[in-house]
Amino acid sequence: MKNKEHWDHVFSTKSPQDVSWTQEYPETAMTYLEALQLPKTAQIIDIGGGDSNLAGALLEKGYENIWVLDISAAALDKAKKRLGNLAEKVHWIVSDITEFEPEMSFDFWYDRAVFHFLTEEDEIRKYVEKVSHAIPANGHFLLGTFSENGPKKCSGLDIKQYSETAMKKRFSENFEAVKCFTEDHITPFETKQNFQFCGFKKL
Repeated sequence: MKNKEHWDHVFSTKSPQDVSWTQEYPETAMTYLEALQLPKTAQIIDIGGGDSNLAGALLEKGYENIWVLDISAAALDKAKKRLGNLAEKVHWIVSDITEFEPEMSFDFWYDRAVFHFLTEEDEIRKYVEKVSHAIPANGHFLLGTFSENGPKKCSGLDIKQYSETAMKKRFSENFEAVKCFTEDHITPFETKQNFQFCGFKKL
């Protein structure tokens, strides 16, 4: 509940230009996804998608089954308002990721907003279990976190940094790492945040 209150407050009081994670266009996610050449009917979920522009970008490309999960209803409400009538084509889920019980499988799971906020081993273990159960064999998962050269806090909260090695090890039981890379995200304040990304395929 504490985390929910924190994020509801953030999204209720700040504009996209006031928060560091804003991307005008989610190029990393879209480039990776389009390279997979999944059908437009693929089930795609954006974890911690909140007020991001990914759902809109997916709709523009013709993807039909889009899910956005966030702990903050305020964040999702902002995204819905921005999308207008198109919001009806997206499935919106208000949930803490560690309590999320997916009722279906996802062909592509994307997260650049949640995993590095999980700093306790129990939370991390639950996340790994969730993504492992939610993705079928040969399904795909793209994860982005702050790298070891990135910030140590975000939105006033502690985060857990990851190296490529640490990220691969965490998911090695059920996933094969396909492509890992680092990337500088330029915030609306013109500062740099270094991210570690790894794309995985379910074994």
